Amino acid sequence: MNKIRVLIIDDSALVRKMLTEIINDQPDMEVVGAAPDPLIAREMIREMNPDVLTLDVEMPKMDGLDFLERLMRLRPMPVLMISTLTERGSEITLRALELGAVDFIAKPKIEIASGLQEYADQIAHKLRIARRARIQRIAPNTNASSQATTQTLPALTNRVASTEKLIIIGASTGGTEALKDFLIQLPSNCPGILIAQHMPELFTKSFADRLDKLCKIRVVESQGGERILPGHAFIAPGHSHLLLQRSGANYMTELSQSEPVNRHRPSVDVLFHSAAKIAGKNAIGVIMTGMGKDGAAGMLAMHDAGAYNFAQDEASCVVYGMPKEAVAVGAVDEICPLRDLAKNVLSKVASMGKHAIRV
Repeated sequence: MNKIRVLIIDDSALVRKMLTEIINDQPDMEVVGAAPDPLIAREMIREMNPDVLTLDVEMPKMDGLDFLERLMRLRPMPVLMISTLTERGSEITLRALELGAVDFIAKPKIEIASGLQEYADQIAHKLRIARRARIQRIAPNTNASSQATTQTLPALTNRVASTEKLIIIGASTGGTEALKDFLIQLPSNCPGILIAQHMPELFTKSFADRLDKLCKIRVVESQGGERILPGHAFIAPGHSHLLLQRSGANYMTELSQSEPVNRHRPSVDVLFHSAAKIAGKNAIGVIMTGMGKDGAAGMLAMHDAGAYNFAQDEASCVVYGMPKEAVAVGAVDEICPLRDLAKNVLSKVASMGKHAIRV
């Protein structure tokens, strides 16, 4: 078996050393080089032809984002960002994902050597995913504001469809951009939305704020105990599971710090199981790009409870893992490309509104 060839780009000699040890300790991967800055990395990429890069965000001589943008335009390849657990770090990382990075690892702020060692399994796991990811060449001058001109779908004319229905979404690797492409199309009176996206603490707040600026709907990081209203999307915070609950006639959010499920907190399965129990036929499930099986069992529970479920198709996924697993267990009613997902979901909402089920 050919090993995954990794090139490390980081200005910290300690981080380069730790990453090299972690990666070389894996039986299926090896470090072919370690560069202290993007200029040296550029030559090493030509010489060594690595399968995957790890890339620090803030470095001398050339900013990590500038390097990434040029790389994805001229020589697209899988990139795993090494990011700092700060608000600025999270904002820069989200921009990196927008530019085409597959995923990121949050670098501990203190005791970096022991911290990175604790992340060894996660680093190896994400590198394996990155190697298999579908990478697309990024057009010049790609930026979030240019996406804001994306055409919004027509408003729903049936008030019952907006108020009685819920859209429940799960995503992982590649999900930040897939969710943006989905949510940016939604009109301001779409049904309330709950989202579980695999992402660390601090990053979910920046992610929600970024989406809120781009979308017609309101997008927030859930605080728990919120009433779920039309035109509002609630993203699970990186430290907690997000669940659907009910209080009288109102749907509500609930947070839980119970144990991770499928190695994740927030977990898509936890959200989907709660939607099956609380919303039943009034829910529409959507499972997007991501690695692993998180969400498959919960989506099957939603299906069995009468929900109508969508899966993103393989061709438009960065990683066709979670949707594939949901399809395999018979939980999915409709598979469609990302570009059609929002339109098809709203069409289904409109048709459900004609014979709404009140509970």
